[in-house]
Amino acid sequence: MSGALEVELRQQLPIPLDCAFDCAPGELVALVGPSGSGKTTVLRCIAGLNRAAQGAIRCNGATWFDGELSLPPQQRRVGLVFQNYSLLPHLSALDNVMLALGDVPPTERVATARNWLARVHLQGLDARRPAQLSGGQQQRVALARALARAAAGTGGGVLLMDEPFSAVDQVTRRKLREELARLRRELAIPIVLVTHDLDEARQLADRLVVLHRGKALQSGTPEDVLLRPCSPAVARLVGLSNLFSGTVGIENGRPCLDWAGRRLALESPCGCAPGSIVNWVIPPEGVLLHRPDHPSRGEAENPLTGIITEALRMGSFTQLTLSIPGEAQPLVFQASSHTILRNNLGPGQSANVTLLAERIHLMPVE
Repeated sequence: MSGALEVELRQQLPIPLDCAFDCAPGELVALVGPSGSGKTTVLRCIAGLNRAAQGAIRCNGATWFDGELSLPPQQRRVGLVFQNYSLLPHLSALDNVMLALGDVPPTERVATARNWLARVHLQGLDARRPAQLSGGQQQRVALARALARAAAGTGGGVLLMDEPFSAVDQVTRRKLREELARLRRELAIPIVLVTHDLDEARQLADRLVVLHRGKALQSGTPEDVLLRPCSPAVARLVGLSNLFSGTVGIENGRPCLDWAGRRLALESPCGCAPGSIVNWVIPPEGVLLHRPDHPSRGEAENPLTGIITEALRMGSFTQLTLSIPGEAQPLVFQASSHTILRNNLGPGQSANVTLLAERIHLMPVE
């Protein structure tokens, strides 16, 4: 694929790695996983700052690494954005961006750097040094410098971002995410993002790669990974707490799930043979609270009654923890705070919910 980044890395020491993915021009791939899972190491290998024992890295048809060959960082068309900006404090915003333009003719560097600053909405601030800029402005300078490096010259480049927005406040973070989303439409380069923030990954990424101890456990669209994890391990890593076990059955010719003395309807086909013991997961949005003040026809689908053990108000939504008879693991979901108050629901109260069949996802037993 012209312009694509292809990554395959394997090693046992000093940090285990076993991952492979590709990223097309204009695509954003997010590497997610807990601290120490190898996300930053993968990024550093792509940039040439680390070298894996085995594997290959190719970009736009050029080989950057193949186990034997390993191009130095300056020969790779890589723009890097770090969470701590990494700007040189004694240089202006313009000069910091110009550092990335070594392959651009000297007579064009000032105009090119100013163009990149303008594209991240910093026109007029090119003479300011980092200390004279806000955190969000500094991160925009870092982004402009990285984009200038990735897009400079004739060879295909890649933009690498390591927790780029974690050091700024929430409002600035949202604006920077929006800025990146706009720039993606204009830039035909692969983008690899490392983030701990699953909401950020869901909003920005075309695909997620879930890493754990250096191993890629699953790769797919945010919807595939966050709603249909391939294993209980991935479900836990992406924060899906409603993880249970049950047995696949058949009722009236349709698949069902025997769980905690109940029989839950499943979407057909479920892909598991009757009698199979499975793990299953349902995201919080797959659990619907029955509202006594506003009954719904959907309440007939997998109805369930439990006792509320915790109600955490989080602004307009309240997170409810429901104890289910016959099941040690509680069910966690959200409902509008208005509904909770109106129906006087809280700890110790009984609550009725629906488990949407289309949201129940089965996995091989752990």
